[in-house]
Amino acid sequence: MKPLLLVVMDGVGFSKTGLGDAVALANTPVLDKLLKERPNTRLKAHGGAVGLPTDDDMGNSEVGHNALGCGQIYSQGAKLVNESIESGKMFASETWLKLVDNCKNNGSAMHFIGLLSDGNVHSNISHLKQMIIKSKEMGVKKVRCHILLDGRDVPATSALQYVDELETLLASLNDASFDSKIASGGGRMKVTMDRYQADWNMVKLGWDTHVHGIGRQFGTAKDAIETYRKELDVIDQDLPAFVIAKNGEPVGRIEDGDSVILYNFRGDRAIELSMAFDRPDFDKFDRGAVPKVIYAGMLQYDGDLKLPENYLVAPPEIKNTLSELLVAHGLRQYAVSETQKYGHVTYFWNGNRSGKFSEELETYKEIPSDNVSFDERPWMKSAEITDDVIAAMKSGEYDFIRCNFPNGDMVGHTGNLDATITGVEAVDLGLARILKVADEIGATVLITADHGNADEMLEKNKKGAIQVRTAHSLNPVPFIIYDNDVNYEIKPGSYGLANVAPTVAKILGLTPPSCWEPAMI
Repeated sequence: MKPLLLVVMDGVGFSKTGLGDAVALANTPVLDKLLKERPNTRLKAHGGAVGLPTDDDMGNSEVGHNALGCGQIYSQGAKLVNESIESGKMFASETWLKLVDNCKNNGSAMHFIGLLSDGNVHSNISHLKQMIIKSKEMGVKKVRCHILLDGRDVPATSALQYVDELETLLASLNDASFDSKIASGGGRMKVTMDRYQADWNMVKLGWDTHVHGIGRQFGTAKDAIETYRKELDVIDQDLPAFVIAKNGEPVGRIEDGDSVILYNFRGDRAIELSMAFDRPDFDKFDRGAVPKVIYAGMLQYDGDLKLPENYLVAPPEIKNTLSELLVAHGLRQYAVSETQKYGHVTYFWNGNRSGKFSEELETYKEIPSDNVSFDERPWMKSAEITDDVIAAMKSGEYDFIRCNFPNGDMVGHTGNLDATITGVEAVDLGLARILKVADEIGATVLITADHGNADEMLEKNKKGAIQVRTAHSLNPVPFIIYDNDVNYEIKPGSYGLANVAPTVAKILGLTPPSCWEPAMI
């Protein structure tokens, strides 16, 4: 059997607007040649194609890799939570009732921590608003909100829009029997929302800010945002931590007897804070006095680790993944990326499963990411990933190899167009080296992406002015087949990321489960 390699160029799509298209601006002779000479098509990587509510919802790496790895479309993220809220299932859940009763019995506060935007990638402000309203309806007397500012999945300096929206709701609800306030916050890339244990200091800063009320004090969130913008000239995701205080006293420390909900629905940047709240033996940083609270996540962010123990909405039960199919047929797999996307080619690829289906047949490799801003080293670990893929290819030990180059996404999120161009070029250099080895050993190579980002780094605002865009795009992504021995033909049709797994299966001579989307060949 010929070895098969799948390369995921994270965040590389086809621009529809041409605004800030780092992919087109980059020198990518290999990608350009592949698109001209090899069988290829464009895949939908957002909205309904990855289980999100509407085609206005941008895709992301998590749902993208779920679809790539399981060949099916599951309700995801915002859609999953929307369904639970609309049906009333969430507010009738054992966890929600336990959180509410805890507040009522102790006369304590309900705290909400999460990303304050409608980006629909990590969270949605509408979910927060509905939970606050329901809290009051069910007899909770005190609510505190700890807001993480976005500027990544939404316009880069849109924070005040969401703060105003939340403050308006809180003001409309507050009365003699109900007291709700914003208590703390900070930019998502500075406070709380680390992932893959890359920077525990971010989480410690969030813990100290949200839990203990330690930090620079302001009268309102608006004051904090406007002050930091004047002082530092940074976009929302990079705003420092802040604490809302009155007469020098924080308005919303988390204390014994309180309930705490992390309302993000996406798992990768929710796991570490959940560990800090949920694990009695937590040792990643000194938490100081740990309040005795009931803590819950919007979802269970890691099913294998049972983290957190309490959660409001059950995750999709993803079954019949590509990895399971390969293991069932005794095929050997290898997965590699650097830290920033390692979980995507393992955990998310395998249907939100941390462990392997077979210790014998599956090998995972994590290459540690540099702990620097990605626009400072836009090549990231592309050379090291390429080295590792080539070694795996030459070893002859694996039937299916998958890798992820994070550059287009992670550098794209910084908003630095020039750096992102360099990042895209670094991936193209990696492709050149990989295809040379594929020629030597007679391998088949599939090249795709999980969503767009680098392809649209500028946008027009409501006034028609051009501004920096740091969010994912709604653009399609490439799917290319490279094989010098077999003339594959992609059948006409409209395809999405979920069509990749059945195509892999067909190339490997396997019959995919009947629940999968059709193959493209």
